Amino acid sequence: MKRALITGVTGQDGSYLAEFLLSKGYRVHGMVRRSSTENFERIGHLRAKIELHQADLLDQLSIIDLIKRVKPHEVYNLAAQSFVPTSWVQPVLTSEFTAIGVTRMLEAIRLVDRKIRFYQASSSEMFGKVQEVPQTERTPFYPRSPYGVAKVYGHWITVNYRESYDLFACSGILFNHESPRRGKEFVTRKISHAVASIKRGLQKELRLGNLGAKRDWGYAGDYVRAMWLMLQQKGPEDYVVATGEDHSVREFCEIAFDHVGLDWRKHVVVDRTFFRPAEVNTLCGNPAKARRKLGWRPEVGFPELVRMMVDADLKRLG
Repeated sequence: MKRALITGVTGQDGSYLAEFLLSKGYRVHGMVRRSSTENFERIGHLRAKIELHQADLLDQLSIIDLIKRVKPHEVYNLAAQSFVPTSWVQPVLTSEFTAIGVTRMLEAIRLVDRKIRFYQASSSEMFGKVQEVPQTERTPFYPRSPYGVAKVYGHWITVNYRESYDLFACSGILFNHESPRRGKEFVTRKISHAVASIKRGLQKELRLGNLGAKRDWGYAGDYVRAMWLMLQQKGPEDYVVATGEDHSVREFCEIAFDHVGLDWRKHVVVDRTFFRPAEVNTLCGNPAKARRKLGWRPEVGFPELVRMMVDADLKRLG
């Protein structure tokens, strides 16, 4: 039985990846940080099927000990401070987790077992002020937030360890991927939850920032499949994972409100406090390499994703 270790297992991607690997017959281990209050909501239905271990991306020794104890065949590094606005408020902490934390994971693998296959969660935010549209694996990075800068470091340190120590280490440059398990602080879930709340009469308006910002939005359940496929190849390479389509925040609102029979223009208020210090206007990926080499394609389309999220929030609110 293959053993996989997932950091960030309690997050959106971690929970979907754990489900996927269990379906493939893996023994799944998850790394969690010690906290006074546990938040295992996303993996509550998996607690009896996966094994959780305490360790921290800020603590090198705890990671080394965990790798020695679990002896994983594959490591998926999904843990990070992943909310872009927070990276402006806590840029140093974001760097420690999202950048240096990757080095600690790679160093642990280098010291304990160089045969371990390593996946790094890179991000479309690395492209930031985009140099070409759509973005490919060869598009130059131009990050526009502390989070994006930290992700660029994590990406290049993965390349460096791969080339310096002959590790099977690769990065998935994933564009925005959403689901009903997305945190409410992210704009997509903020919208779907607000739509459900307005429909239920629990709130009246939704305050948003840049409605014209465009993103390449896919379904998280599709994207974790691409992560696994990358580690099943003969050699390690980096891949853009995206739908190849971009849609605006305004379009997301239109579909979400229309799904429950409401006019978004009567409820959405533009609030300048939600604009970024350095705006990223358009992100759109070219997944041609992932299609060609991994045989990967997204199965859930944009309108279906929006409606799925609204339906889930309507169900949560009864």
